[in-house]
Amino acid sequence: MNQPQLSPHDEEQTRLTNTFREISDQLASIGPAYYGDDFVEQLLDEKRREARQRLELLGSEPYFGRLDFQENGHTAPSPLYIGKRGLDHKLTNKPLIIDWRAPIASMFYSFTGGDAPISYDAPDGTIEGEVYLKRNLSIRDKKLERVVDSYVRGGDNINISDEFLLYRLGEKKDNRLRDIVSTIQAEQDRIIRAPRNQALIIQGAAGSGKTTVALHRLAFLLYQYQQQIRADRMIIFAPNAMFLDYISGVLPELGVGDVRQTTFADWALDVLEDSVKLASSATEGNRWFALAKHRPELNEDTPGRFKGSLVYKKWLEQQLRQFEDNFLPNLPFEAWDGCKLSSEMIREWFEVEYHHYPLAKRRERLAGRINRWLEMQLADIGDPKVRKEKSKISKQRLRTFMKKFPEVTALGFYRNLFDSSAADELPKHIVESTLKQLKKGFALPEDLAPLVWSHHTFFGPENRRFDHVVVDEAQDVSPFQIALLHAYMKEPSFTILGDLAQGIHAYRGVHRWEEMSAMFADDQYGYHALQLSYRSTLEIIEFANRIIPHTNTGLPAAEPVFRSGEPVELVPIKDEDEQLAHMRSFIELNSARGMNTIAIIGRTDEECLHLHSLLARDGVVANLIAEDQLQYHGGVTVVPVHLAKGLEFDAVLISDANNSNYGDNVMDAKLLYVACTRALHRLTLLYRGTLTAVV
Repeated sequence: MNQPQLSPHDEEQTRLTNTFREISDQLASIGPAYYGDDFVEQLLDEKRREARQRLELLGSEPYFGRLDFQENGHTAPSPLYIGKRGLDHKLTNKPLIIDWRAPIASMFYSFTGGDAPISYDAPDGTIEGEVYLKRNLSIRDKKLERVVDSYVRGGDNINISDEFLLYRLGEKKDNRLRDIVSTIQAEQDRIIRAPRNQALIIQGAAGSGKTTVALHRLAFLLYQYQQQIRADRMIIFAPNAMFLDYISGVLPELGVGDVRQTTFADWALDVLEDSVKLASSATEGNRWFALAKHRPELNEDTPGRFKGSLVYKKWLEQQLRQFEDNFLPNLPFEAWDGCKLSSEMIREWFEVEYHHYPLAKRRERLAGRINRWLEMQLADIGDPKVRKEKSKISKQRLRTFMKKFPEVTALGFYRNLFDSSAADELPKHIVESTLKQLKKGFALPEDLAPLVWSHHTFFGPENRRFDHVVVDEAQDVSPFQIALLHAYMKEPSFTILGDLAQGIHAYRGVHRWEEMSAMFADDQYGYHALQLSYRSTLEIIEFANRIIPHTNTGLPAAEPVFRSGEPVELVPIKDEDEQLAHMRSFIELNSARGMNTIAIIGRTDEECLHLHSLLARDGVVANLIAEDQLQYHGGVTVVPVHLAKGLEFDAVLISDANNSNYGDNVMDAKLLYVACTRALHRLTLLYRGTLTAVV
């Protein structure tokens, strides 16, 4: 008598129960931790700790997908279960779970349906075959919540492939970015698995998942190239500490540790060993994000644009070469009367033998070489008393001779440069503002890259080489900064990602990606565009797309994943009382709907401070986000638009989208685009007077 066929849910529940039993058995077999002094046991215990950690990561959600694949030449398909980490059966050593980064797992992401053969690149060559089933699984806290077959060979498979993705996209957010291993799309997977030895430049529409893709790429590179790269030689640069806090959970979720996550300013100050302090950037928001009538003019002589350019880098390199050419005093060294080392020999050592060393190391090597020459001269003196006297004299004279070399510090060089005739080649207002800060021991943000470049010229990379660098929100990063980071690599290995339509820091960032790609050879970089937007509903994306032409970027509209929601609301208001009433009702309504993160986005810092105080007086508890904030706490948030970039919220209310706050100009269009694209499910725009023309 035939057994009744199990439903997909029952089949997967049985398999899940067996998997949890295997995980428990393997955990139990590891044994307790070792706390003794035996070195060998300590090494073995470290291996046990790693195994325990890997199993614990599998504990609540061991896998998320299944692919039944029949390799050519085989008689039946084999079910492949895909998870964040791999697991082999303890007795048979057969794979129970395949790591999502493994070559064979790439088919789970690249396969989008159809009966055509599929293949993957294995170490021994290309493996071809056919897919019989692609199944998505949602497992939470050891419970099987959902089973979705996105492809069944021989089935109709109509509109099924997006069901699981839409289910995941419809989930409410908290105060952390999460991994997307269960829903990586084919276009994202191609970027994640791209070769490491190139600079990937990714133009990603708002909500395209570019930040998450970059973090998953790090995890993939560490898996794929584990013999060539190390986590502690990878680094992520993000715009601010709050954004770093927001993304901090993704890599640990993927089982990756030790990757440094920082801002460019913090990294640069660390390289400079805190020899300089960063001039306060607190006024930046008040200057560049002020209303249009109060904003400075933006042009190529704007300090951030000017000093971040490759033209300025070239000028600085010329000054460094001149400094190096004039570094060595054209003098002989006289150890004592009648014992002289010629200036020609000193120059030979310095400029030929030690030429491949950075400048400070060359000076150090030269001092050592002269000292060895001294020892040889002293060894020829037979009288111990005379030798001791000559030794004392020569050591003092060597110290005096080495003091004739110029100071070798980045700050000292850079400060002297701006106080010299060489600075006459620069715009006067830039020289004056820079020198004013440098003389006080401070550096403007745009001076950090030139300072670290100078430091690198003097001291080399030291122990700071990178195997791979991720630069997020790269439209706000200068070409000089990218060139500097490149100097800390043996070969270009970048993931550079951003969105030109969100380039609200144009006073120091790039206007076109060609400004960055120009510094790499054609075979050293690749360009990818992510146009699909997964964050927001169809209605929100289509509304935000109306703003893109006003950003003057030439970018196409974002393409929504078909997740429909409520229409975007445009609500006219007469006064502050009406504004407050709408804000309060918006918060209450969306909180009641289960929205975990709600944002009131204001135009300026001052407006947000005022809105926050109004809500507080009305009894509404909300977090106020300010410049240099370290953490994003979720819940109800009041945030100025320029600090909202990179974050996302279930529901967003823009406090006043009138034509004074958001005029018909590039900067205001980019700011409003940022504001609108923060929303996942609900978007409302209040406006007093005339609605902005950019929508």
